[in-house]
Amino acid sequence: MSAPVLSIIILAAMFLLATVLPLNMGALAFVGAFLLGAVVLGMSTNEILANFPGGLFLTIVGVTYLFAIAQNNGTIDLLVRGAVKLVGSRVALIPWVMFAITAVITAVGALSPAAVAIIAPIALSFAGKYKISPLLMGMMVIHGAQAGGFSPIAVYGVTVNGILAKTDLAFSPTALFLSSFIFNLVIALVLFVVLGGRNLLSSKVGHFVEQAAEARMAVSVGAKAAGGDVPFKGFGSGMYGPRDPAGDGVDATKERSQRIPQLVTVAGLIVLAVVALGFKMDVGFVSITIAIVLALVSPAAQKGAINKISWSTVLLICGMLTFVGVLEEAGTIKFVSSGVAGMGMPLLAALIICFIGAVVSAFASSTAILAALIPLAVPFLSTGEIGAVGVICALAVSATIVDVSPFSTNGALVLANAPEGVDKDQFYKRILGYSGVVIVAGPVLAWLALVVPGWL
Repeated sequence: MSAPVLSIIILAAMFLLATVLPLNMGALAFVGAFLLGAVVLGMSTNEILANFPGGLFLTIVGVTYLFAIAQNNGTIDLLVRGAVKLVGSRVALIPWVMFAITAVITAVGALSPAAVAIIAPIALSFAGKYKISPLLMGMMVIHGAQAGGFSPIAVYGVTVNGILAKTDLAFSPTALFLSSFIFNLVIALVLFVVLGGRNLLSSKVGHFVEQAAEARMAVSVGAKAAGGDVPFKGFGSGMYGPRDPAGDGVDATKERSQRIPQLVTVAGLIVLAVVALGFKMDVGFVSITIAIVLALVSPAAQKGAINKISWSTVLLICGMLTFVGVLEEAGTIKFVSSGVAGMGMPLLAALIICFIGAVVSAFASSTAILAALIPLAVPFLSTGEIGAVGVICALAVSATIVDVSPFSTNGALVLANAPEGVDKDQFYKRILGYSGVVIVAGPVLAWLALVVPGWL
């Protein structure tokens, strides 16, 4: 059996094991790189580790460390509260605020599941409180996370751009970011219309507050009529529920003590964007530098931040890219690309690649899929028979929009945070049905929008 064929079998076995068993794909990839490189190809350890992506490792650690500190010092909560206040009394804007907040969080470096884990409980509690479709609210959060996920300083964006930087392909990080953002924004617009968003346009927050007050008053009156004593305490004006007047002084003092670190964090995120994007400085070094400055400003906020770095994702990406380097040494990438180019139908080949990315990613890691498929597609794209930018953007969109699947981390987080009173079995079926539509239609639409125009 040739080395390319054997390597493809190893890769397929890795994906199968990581899907069926709770194993990290990156750990499997390091084992695969060792077995394929040392045992089959006779590579030395130094030759195998030469493919380890040190720069990407630093970048992911840096941005996720920075985000962990931002979360610890309350900056993320500050952004959420500020954005919700902008809604005022307009219920119809709440899903869009959740979309925007999640997009911003992933765009500045948070992992998509981390952003969804933070925002989904808040968003779905609002869905229950203001009679918004839970499916609409949950999917707005996920699509918001994917909309910001390919910014040049986000994990997805850093991964794809890092891979392509080592090739001769002419590629635009801005095109990648805008493609994903616009695609997810359009999907969000369609969902808003289809899932009852138009009915929310006439709804006001005050209407629901009045209903809740009337319900509480009815309970109080009923209890008194039955001989009980249940005093009605009223409702606070905040969107997060009743306020305790006795605790206002303590809360105000605590907020003032947190304000300076939070303002410094916001300034740090702005500096990261300007310095890394405007002056083309290394994202990893800049983000770690800013994180250390924040730790000095507020030492308590950095406590535990190291543990919040997504080490599983670091292992996943570094393992996969190390394995991909061994695949290149085995001739696998050239073997696959020659087979795709030999089809003689570049448009069809691009569509097949997008479908593979979507179907596998619905059950496995989107990051792993991107790390595996993009290098395999590079030699095929280098022939110039089809636009590289369009295909890479379509593949990136196809492999990430399917994270709405209940079998992915994002979809599972939305399902787990279903509002009280919602039948979880029915909610699961609705998420599953929607994810099925996305898996089938997503790659086709991405292909039509991003690949076909470049071909024509």
